[in-house]
Amino acid sequence: MNAPIKITYNAPFVLTYSLICLVVLLVSGLTDGKSTLHIFSVHGSDSLSNPLVYLRMVGHTMGHINFSHLLGNLTIILLIGPILEEKYGSRDLTIMALITAGITGLLHMLFFEGMLLGASGIVFMFIVLSSLVNVKRKTVPLTFILVCIIFLGNEFLLSFEEDSVSQFAHILGGICGSVFGFFRAK
Repeated sequence: MNAPIKITYNAPFVLTYSLICLVVLLVSGLTDGKSTLHIFSVHGSDSLSNPLVYLRMVGHTMGHINFSHLLGNLTIILLIGPILEEKYGSRDLTIMALITAGITGLLHMLFFEGMLLGASGIVFMFIVLSSLVNVKRKTVPLTFILVCIIFLGNEFLLSFEEDSVSQFAHILGGICGSVFGFFRAK
């Protein structure tokens, strides 16, 4: 007799983060967006003297404006994340995501106005990092070069357009991914 199929929680960081983002969006709907506005977004007007700002610097990656925004980010996270988590481990991938969130949140506060929310900085960190999963010392994979040209180059070009998308967070996420990937090269 065949054993039953077992579902595994194969990527703890990716799955937990995705569930948290979904819960945050649901809570945002119940609070008419106030929880996202006050906790799960970072603002250019935030002050480092406000203790809540340190939560926002990371929490902004869990807040999303709507389900479509969340779904766009989670699609990439759920596709690429398990591969990265297998390669780097849950702990290290969590640290990379927290560093990326903190850097994008802090620099947004210092240099931009308006609100920043969403996981796109982490998404772009994942995209660039995935192009470096098999990098060796003193080599630069062609896939990394192409990913930078296509994804980050496009974000740079889009940064000159007026929209509500933070290409800066995307570019910073990509830079973080490249630093992590080359730093971790064996």
